[in-house]
Amino acid sequence: MSGANPFAQFEKTFSQAGTTYKYFDLASIDSKYDQLPYSIRVLLESAVRNCDNFHILEKDVQSILGWSPALKQGSNDVEVSFKPARVILQDFTGVPAVVDFAAMRDAVLDLGGDPEKINPICPADLVIDHSVQVDFARAPDALAKNQSLEFERNKERFTFLKWGAKAFNNMLIVPPGSGIVHQVNLEYLARVVFENDATDGSKILYPDSVVGTDSHTTMINGLGVLGWGVGGIEAEAVMLGQSISMLLPEVIGYKLEGKLSPLVTSTDLVLTITKHLRQLGVVGKFVEFYGPGVAELSIADRATISNMCPEYGATVGYFPIDENTLGYMKQTNRSEKKIDIIRQYLKATQQLRNYADAAQDPKFTQSITLDLSTVVTSVSGPKRPHDRVSVSDMPEDFKSCLSSPVGFKGFAIAPEAQSAFGEFQWDDGKTYKLHHGSVVIAAITSCTNTSNPSVMLGAGLLAKKAVEKGLNILPYIKTSLSPGSGVVTYYLKESGVIPYLEKLGFDIVGYGCMTCIGNSGPLEENVVNTIEKNGLVCAGVLSGNRNFEGRIHPNTRANYLASPLLVIAYAIAGRVDIDFEKEPLGVDANGKNVFLQDIWPTRSEIQEVENKHVIPSMFQEVYSKIELGSQDWQTLQVSEGKLFSWSADSTYIKRPPFFEGMTRDLPKLQSIQKARCLLFLGDSVTTDHISPAGSIARTSPAARFLSERNITPRDFNSYGSRRGNDAIMSRGTFANIRLVNKLVEKTGPRTVHIPSQEELDIFDAAERYREEGTPLVLVVGKDYGSGSSRDWAAKGPFLLGVKAVIAESYERIHRSNLVGMGIIPLQFLPGESAETLNLTGREVYNIALPESGLKPGQKIQVEADGTVFETILRFDTEVDITYYKNGGILNYMIRKMLS
Repeated sequence: MSGANPFAQFEKTFSQAGTTYKYFDLASIDSKYDQLPYSIRVLLESAVRNCDNFHILEKDVQSILGWSPALKQGSNDVEVSFKPARVILQDFTGVPAVVDFAAMRDAVLDLGGDPEKINPICPADLVIDHSVQVDFARAPDALAKNQSLEFERNKERFTFLKWGAKAFNNMLIVPPGSGIVHQVNLEYLARVVFENDATDGSKILYPDSVVGTDSHTTMINGLGVLGWGVGGIEAEAVMLGQSISMLLPEVIGYKLEGKLSPLVTSTDLVLTITKHLRQLGVVGKFVEFYGPGVAELSIADRATISNMCPEYGATVGYFPIDENTLGYMKQTNRSEKKIDIIRQYLKATQQLRNYADAAQDPKFTQSITLDLSTVVTSVSGPKRPHDRVSVSDMPEDFKSCLSSPVGFKGFAIAPEAQSAFGEFQWDDGKTYKLHHGSVVIAAITSCTNTSNPSVMLGAGLLAKKAVEKGLNILPYIKTSLSPGSGVVTYYLKESGVIPYLEKLGFDIVGYGCMTCIGNSGPLEENVVNTIEKNGLVCAGVLSGNRNFEGRIHPNTRANYLASPLLVIAYAIAGRVDIDFEKEPLGVDANGKNVFLQDIWPTRSEIQEVENKHVIPSMFQEVYSKIELGSQDWQTLQVSEGKLFSWSADSTYIKRPPFFEGMTRDLPKLQSIQKARCLLFLGDSVTTDHISPAGSIARTSPAARFLSERNITPRDFNSYGSRRGNDAIMSRGTFANIRLVNKLVEKTGPRTVHIPSQEELDIFDAAERYREEGTPLVLVVGKDYGSGSSRDWAAKGPFLLGVKAVIAESYERIHRSNLVGMGIIPLQFLPGESAETLNLTGREVYNIALPESGLKPGQKIQVEADGTVFETILRFDTEVDITYYKNGGILNYMIRKMLS
């Protein structure tokens, strides 16, 4: 199906040290190339290099070349295909992908092929970072205890992933305890420019780009690597060498001018930008930074800004590559030879940026400006990452939040209850008091900040000064330090600040996301009881990127994002409503008041320590052992075979049934006859409604399944931790308590088995239909599948027996995911809907597929109890049809490997 590349004539070469390097000279394709945003140039290069007129069409290249500031999403949308250079996964979202690859090997063997042919075609890296929790803190052995518990809870998953690390080629699995996926990506995994072997002995050069199964994949844009988060099915498609569909984006130019004050941090800057861009509205758009102020920012500063891209809503926050980028590569131990080749390639393709040269500024959809000198010390909260508050305004802002109506900035605490407090005794025999605003969690956590030596060393220097002034932190505050990589620990130790951090209770508790994703662990019972008994709004302060209500801890109703320096400052203060300018943190040995300004380090102080202690040898030493893992990982016993030994008893890892009954030959195309409607839904059904998420309800089908296997409710764990078991995930599909199904009266995960008129849990009804041999459809309204892309939002319905969805409209990526699982997306004709056609969801549905073959966008007739109507077949490309004929993208790739 794939053809020769029609742009081969634009391939150029250069030679260095006896090696020939090939690349595509994009500027020679179109004279307007130099007007394109740098982020769009990455999309263009990928399209040109991969154009085969099947996955990537010539019209994709022309569409990208035709990008202009006049492009407006929603009015003149342009859809293109994109092949990223690699994929990155974290363990929660990555396990299903590895499960699918393991099952594909079994299927290939069953069909008489060589299972070892099944490997990621596109390089894939998986970092285990989402499993560790802060069960222990403020103790020298906290790290060891937390890691031990992590292995105890996740042994099945870890055993499977370690098998995958040995069994698959082109896939690196980074063991637990190594760091946070996005920081490891920044410091080690990112190539910036790929260098692949050509068949003639030369090397092919092209820009690094990445998609990942985590929304904060965007952090890598700070290094000039274009990347963003996607759902599991898109990630698997890319791993299998396929392209993904995307809308050509508007590109907002964000100009930075001036310099930051010596006393503000990159965290203050990113919180300022997040609020600004959220107000502007950049959802679905690229943001590209430019202007002389960018050159004032380190790569770690830029990565901090790119990291919070999901919080300001853009697809990417992109910093084109400049000499500072190449300097960071040298600092992080990338080779000089590699850097020289990258520099030469970037110059040849006009992708090396000089931020001081306005003549290099491309055209943007819209441009906005920020003067860095206007940024002030800030936090964000109490419930959203874009609700920035200057630290000087915090006392009044928190007071206002207490009295305001319940909402993002309100807790509705009655005036007479605002002075409430509670007392409790601690292990030291002393009595302590909690008020509204008391800090009970203070966590230096998250790749957002732990990747940045300036704020981490700044926190260490602040801790040193605080200890020297005799300041301390109340013993009941749960303090923790979870570095994003071993490099952080290395330079904190070398700079001599670790003892001061430990003195204040910021012992290292683990290497992973931890508090930032809600793995903050339990608070002491007497603290929890005091909070609950007195109805207190207590606070968590963390250097993370998200603080949505209930995310950090059930008992911290107010949560503030802050720099690591401010995390320590608020922990010392013990409350968030302190006025740092007027109120002291404590007194020194001489009884003199100590204010925050007395212990706050300047940027020049921090820079001096950073220049001395953050050096390439640290990165070399840490990452040379990245695959070794801890002693627990090393002693984990796994089979040596290329096929996984599935355990029938496992409730975490199970061979999925996607390939049962699969044959080498394509199955005959069949119409859908005598189908029933499983769910009759309205508008804006999101992937959160569809995909299993959160804790497993004790009365749910998934809970019954686990209970039947003698698993107690306390060990149910979450759907997220059991993503590798389809029996759990299918039972959790559509299990959202807010699902509105018009077949039943009450909101929740229930439906009616139409033939018997019995109301059942959705999974139980689907099982009844399966036993009867009845295919299923969904009838829904507008924007079906909106929200974040989730693989189980398509896999789940497939396993329930859904053969087709009939909707008024689809979210673009979810439509693609349905196709990827072999489900037919049908769309009502304009002006028609279930309501206008008087459908009730209780009909028998017949969907006639033409014997002559399928064509993108053709009309498909549906008959429902005598009502006949036409729908649009939302197979939008020949690739979609190919996937469907094969039963989905995974089945297509299996047959391709057998041919």
